[in-house]
Amino acid sequence: MNPAPKTIQIFLPGGDPQGIRFAEITTRIMRVIEVPRSLLSEFLKMPESDNVALYFLMGHSDDEDDQQVYVGQTGDLRTRLTSHNKKKEFWERALIVTSMTNSLTQTHALFLEWYCLQSIRKAGRYNDKNGNSGTCPHTPKPLKADCLEIYETASTLLATLGHPIFESVAKISTTEDPSSLFYCNRPGVNAKGQYTTEGFVVLKDSSGNLEMVPSMRGTAAERKREELLKNGICQTEGDKLVLKKDYLFNSPSMAVAFFTGKSCNGWVDWKDETGRTLDELVRQKTEDDSIKTETE
Repeated sequence: MNPAPKTIQIFLPGGDPQGIRFAEITTRIMRVIEVPRSLLSEFLKMPESDNVALYFLMGHSDDEDDQQVYVGQTGDLRTRLTSHNKKKEFWERALIVTSMTNSLTQTHALFLEWYCLQSIRKAGRYNDKNGNSGTCPHTPKPLKADCLEIYETASTLLATLGHPIFESVAKISTTEDPSSLFYCNRPGVNAKGQYTTEGFVVLKDSSGNLEMVPSMRGTAAERKREELLKNGICQTEGDKLVLKKDYLFNSPSMAVAFFTGKSCNGWVDWKDETGRTLDELVRQKTEDDSIKTETE
């Protein structure tokens, strides 16, 4: 089922697009507030910092490729964020889920903390810094229904602000829609993936050539290999390079170069099960649709 259309409003209290941002779906009572760590003291002066809240601390590992998140909930947001600012090093931004009508209770927040952590781990896009996963708190059915609606709102707003923490990088289940898959079968390569709105996702267990041609030394593809080998996202098996989890590449060509070890045109090398290229099915289709629209 396709998501329903939504109207989202983003308010910049300081007028800076990179500063504190308030995001809300205009027909709902929940909002997400994004706070850069450098502006935490400014946020703590606002009345919204006095609410019951579910929050996410976002950051990166030292290699900048590993996205990290810590999930928490509190009835004393000012004290909790002040403590995290002193004790936790990794985070760069806090994303805070609150109610505009002060209707979020700690019972809601406890369930949402547990539920969001399970969703983050299932999606596999971010590594959580929580340690144990906790247990599901007792939640009456009516309250659980409220929580799931809050979760859906928060998920949409977090993704809108650039943090799709609950979404797997592979957007479509390949068991439900195998036609969404593209394959690369160049010599030594056995890879499959999906073209998404974020880039090209290569799926777990795809493999390619460990060796790179000399002209690829020092390129972005080689640096990407070093990065993913270092953090365990891919591993060497004999003369092969094997991906251990779904991974999002910025472009189809980078995805192919990573596995072939040479410069390639990903728009031509990725093909569906019938042999049609990504170029035919995406770029040329877009051009054809544009021409039809102009002539109608």
